[in-house]
Amino acid sequence: MFVFDRLRFVPAALALLLPATTLLAAPAPQRPPITGIAHVAIATQDMAASRHFYTHYLGWTAVASPEFADGVRFYGDPRQTVEVHPAKSPSELALEHVAFATTNAEALRMYLKSKGVAVPDAVNRLRDGEQRFLVKDPEGNAIEFVQRPAGGLHGAKPVDSISGRIIHAGFIVKSAPAEDQFYRNILGFKLYWTGGMKDNKTDFFSLQVPDGTDWLEYMLNNPPNPSHHAIGVADHFSLGVVAMDPVVAAFQKRGFPPEGQQAKQMGRDGKYQLNEFDPDGVRIEYMEFKPAQKPCCHDFTAPHPEPDK
Repeated sequence: MFVFDRLRFVPAALALLLPATTLLAAPAPQRPPITGIAHVAIATQDMAASRHFYTHYLGWTAVASPEFADGVRFYGDPRQTVEVHPAKSPSELALEHVAFATTNAEALRMYLKSKGVAVPDAVNRLRDGEQRFLVKDPEGNAIEFVQRPAGGLHGAKPVDSISGRIIHAGFIVKSAPAEDQFYRNILGFKLYWTGGMKDNKTDFFSLQVPDGTDWLEYMLNNPPNPSHHAIGVADHFSLGVVAMDPVVAAFQKRGFPPEGQQAKQMGRDGKYQLNEFDPDGVRIEYMEFKPAQKPCCHDFTAPHPEPDK
C-alpha cells in the first residue's frame, strides 16, 4: 500500500523548484558608466596628408596604432585620440566611427545584449591594454565602446596642440526618434541642446553621455544624396577651447589649413566656433566651452564641458 510521506515530499519539491527560483532571482545586467568620447576614427584616402594635417596644423602627436598595422593615432590630449587608417575603398565614409569611454567594456557588452542589441561574442583586447567592442546604432552608424587602460593612453599634452579636448562628435541622422531608442532609452544619454538654422526648425539635436558632459550631435534634415562636402560638414568632431581668439592667432602663426575658416563665427548655440577640414573633408569644429550669448531656439538643459585641469 502506498503511503504519501508529506514531510519527505516537501524538501524534494523545493529542490526541484530551486534552479528555476535561482534563475528568476538573477539580477538584470546594469549599465556601467559612459563617461565621454574616447576617440573618433577616420578612414583616409591619403595617410601622408592626414599625418601632415594632424601634426602640423593641429599640433598633435602621432603614435602607432595598437590595432591597425598601417594606422596611426593622433592625440592632442592624453585621454582622447583621432585614429586614422587607410580607407578600404574610395567610396568609404571618412568618419568611420565614434567611440565612447566606459569604465567596464564587458559589463556594457552584457547590458546591451540584455536589451536586444547585437553585440560581438567578446570584447577586443588591444596590446596596450585597451578593451573595446563595436555595435551599430538603429541607422547603421558604427559606435564603439572603449575601456581605457588603468595607466592612461599617453603622456602629457603636446606643447603645440591648440586643443585636443574632443567635446562632441556628430553625424547624419535621418530619424531622431529611431536613434533615441538606442541612445536615450537604452544608453541613457540626456538632452543638452537642440536648435536649427532657423528658429522654428530643428536641425541639431545634442545628447550628452549619461555620466559626463561630452555629447553626440544628430545632424538632421540633410538632402537624400548629400555631396562629399555636405557629408563632411555633418560628419564632424569638435575640439573645446576656453576662448577662440587665441585659436585664430595660433593658426595665423602656423598657417591655416587649406580648407576652412580664417575667422571665428557665432554658432546658433551662442558659442564662438572656427571650422577647419581635414584632407578627407571631415569638419573639425573648434568651439568655446561656454556660450558667449543666449542660444537660439532652446536653452541648454545640462552643464557645459570644462577645460581639463
